This record gives sequence, structure tokens and C-alpha cells, in this order.
Amino acid sequence: MLDTQALADGIAAETRAGAERWTLAEAEEIYNLPFNDLLFRAHSVHRAHFDPNAVQISRLLSIKTGGCAEDCGYCSQSAHHPTGLRASKLMEAERVVAQARKAKEGGATRYCMGAAWRSPKERDMETIVSMVESVKALGMETCMTLGMLTPAQSDRLANAGLDYYNHNIDTSERFYGEMITTRTFADRLETLANVREAGIKVCAGGILGMGETVYDRISMLLTLANLPTAPESVPINMLIPIPGSKLADAPPVDPIDFVRTIALARILMPQSHVRLSAGRTDMSDEMQALCFFAGANSIFVGETLLTANNPGEDHDAALFSRLGLKPMALQAAQSDPAE
Repeated sequence: MLDTQALADGIAAETRAGAERWTLAEAEEIYNLPFNDLLFRAHSVHRAHFDPNAVQISRLLSIKTGGCAEDCGYCSQSAHHPTGLRASKLMEAERVVAQARKAKEGGATRYCMGAAWRSPKERDMETIVSMVESVKALGMETCMTLGMLTPAQSDRLANAGLDYYNHNIDTSERFYGEMITTRTFADRLETLANVREAGIKVCAGGILGMGETVYDRISMLLTLANLPTAPESVPINMLIPIPGSKLADAPPVDPIDFVRTIALARILMPQSHVRLSAGRTDMSDEMQALCFFAGANSIFVGETLLTANNPGEDHDAALFSRLGLKPMALQAAQSDPAE
């Protein structure tokens, strides 16, 4: 039987160990706990660091869609896959700011802007910087995902006031080459290091359902948790099979396994925001409720997520009402949960 008092006493020690390295054996032992014990432990850690009934709300806009030179097997925007998606040019900054203003009026505190690039070209940096500065002026947190960045590009975005940079590692280093051949796992880590060195907060997570093993899922989370500083935001995506992509016929993820992964992410990274990202349209309300209990405390709102469907805001509002959840205030989202 689980010793709940011993677990409660250990939460503070787990918090202190947040900057220490986790081992694979430790992570596997946690992941394989009886489900109720795992949820209790994850929720206890979550409650020690966050308001358990507050969820950070983000909105994501594709500022440049399709035509990406990378061959990521899961992606609708890769030029390597006959997905039927038409490539577009980079949006004008004025259009992006207008959409950000609407997002703020709808309750979003963070505005994320994504471009389907291997890496941004220097000719586009001025427009990107303008987007960051203008959205920041609205009083929102800003996030960009633009592919790989050099140190100089990272510094320029930091000077513009960029709060977060998203660059997912997708899966384990072992499985990475099965999904992507146009860049390496080390390339991903290098960009994360460049962004962190520039003083920008890191948003990095992965995708479940690409044919990876449980080991790969655990290994992915270990890589993130064992970075010199864990990502402030950890998006966990459930694969949306895209017709024409390499993973068009991938089988669905087991819901219990997905919740276990959310719980492990919360325990390994107690002070990070863990985000339910892609795939929520295929999650039942009950599955999402378990994820929130297990430590997920961030979502994307809006009808679309880049090129994929996302639950409508009415549905999310109804679910929040049923669960007694509330949007996290901007000040709470920006503060250090440990304080």
C-alpha cells in the first residue's frame, strides 16, 4: 500500500531535487507505479507548485504555412509529403497583431506564432522582430517557433522582448532518426541552448503516437528534465494522423498511457507548465480531466492549431465550468511557481 505520509514528506525533497539529474531507472519506476498511486504523486507535486484549478491559456497562429524543407514524418507542412497543403508567405505584422488583439480579448495571456521553416532567413527577421515588439506592447506574453536559430538570431529575438521560444525535441534520441532525417537530435538541443543563453524562456516537448515505445517517451522527458534548466513550458502532443504524411495510418495512443506520460512530466519537471497541445479534439472530456489532475495546466484555445483542428472555445469553456477550472491570470503565469 502507498505510504501517503511518506510521499507528502518527500514532495519538498523532490522540489529541491528539481535541478538534479533524474536517472532512467527512477523515471521508469515512477511511470510504472499503479495508476492511482502515480496520479496521487503527480497531483501532490502539482498542487505544491501551482493552483490546481488554474490553466494557462495560449493561442497559436501560423504566420507562415507549408513548404517546409524538413521531412518530419508527422507534419502536414513538410514539402516532402503530398498532404495537399498550399504554402503561404510570411504574414504582415499588422495582421498578426490584429489577431493577437482578438486573442487577448478572448482571454489568452500568451500569443504563439509559428512559421514552417527549417530556420528563419535574415530577410524575414525584421518582420518577426516587429511582430514580437507589437504583440508584447499589447500586454501579452510572446512565443515564437521558427525552426533552428543561431546565437545571433536568438539574441535579436531576446532584445525584441520575446518571452518564449518553442522548439520541440519530438521524441527520444534513439527514435528521432525514424521520424526526421533532415536534421539531428543534437541540432534541436543546440537551438535550445542558443535560446537559453540569450535569456529567452524555453518551450519544448514532444509527440506521442508516432510508433515510439514507452522507453522513448520516458527518455524524451528525461532529456528535457535533465537540461541545465528544465523548460518553463512542456507541450505534450498526441499525434494527429495527417493524410499524405508518413504517419497517416498510425494507430491511436492509449489514453491511460497518455495520462501516465503527463503525470511523469509533472513529477520530473515540477515547476514547468505542462501543456495539452495537439490532439485534444480526439480526447474525451474525461481523458482531459485526468490530464489536468495529473498536472497538465496549459492549453491552446481556438478552432485550429496551426493546420489541425482544435476544440472550439465554447467546448473548452463548458469543460472548464464542469471541472471548476479557471484561466490562469497573466501575473500568475509569469511568476516563479516556487516562490
